[in-house]
Amino acid sequence: MDEFGVEDTHIESTLTGRLLVASPELGDPNFARSVVLLVDHDESGALGVILNRPSTTDVLEILPDWHLYTTPPSVVFQGGPVGRDSALALAARNGGRDDEPLGFRHVYAGIGLVDLDAPAEVIAGEITSMRVFAGYAGWGSDQLESEIDQGAWYVVDAERDDLASEEPEHLWEQVLRRQGSELSMLATFPDDPGMN
Repeated sequence: MDEFGVEDTHIESTLTGRLLVASPELGDPNFARSVVLLVDHDESGALGVILNRPSTTDVLEILPDWHLYTTPPSVVFQGGPVGRDSALALAARNGGRDDEPLGFRHVYAGIGLVDLDAPAEVIAGEITSMRVFAGYAGWGSDQLESEIDQGAWYVVDAERDDLASEEPEHLWEQVLRRQGSELSMLATFPDDPGMN
């Protein structure tokens, strides 16, 4: 068990489609109070996007063909510290289908990566929600597993609505609250523990 009484579990062979919720003690400012959706995880490493960091840049400014299809707030999200000059998009499919239409690569449970070079109108009828991210979070082989073992991240199930949360700035607290375990108490952990 860790210091919060959460029982340790072995790390699954793949965490693709799961959420990483930053521990309150995670000191890296790039990930403080972040919720990361893992879109790829295998023995060579992991890749994900931070779901709760909306920027002030409107999607219209950088991807005018896609702004009508993004879920409000229709801004670019800061996906992570790697490759911030590139954009990637995640979308939820109608009915959670797992087939792959042109311009869509399934990741998990009807959520997938959108090819932003594909014509927007081809994919628009296939999706119910979409977010655009500048950059991503990446880990090398065994790096993420080591961080999880050290208590930097809590691994929890993702819900379909996490991608398009109406209040992304509160997603960290919302995800922790719904855990129904000792983790739910962390939702009220102060930004500065010294102020408690």
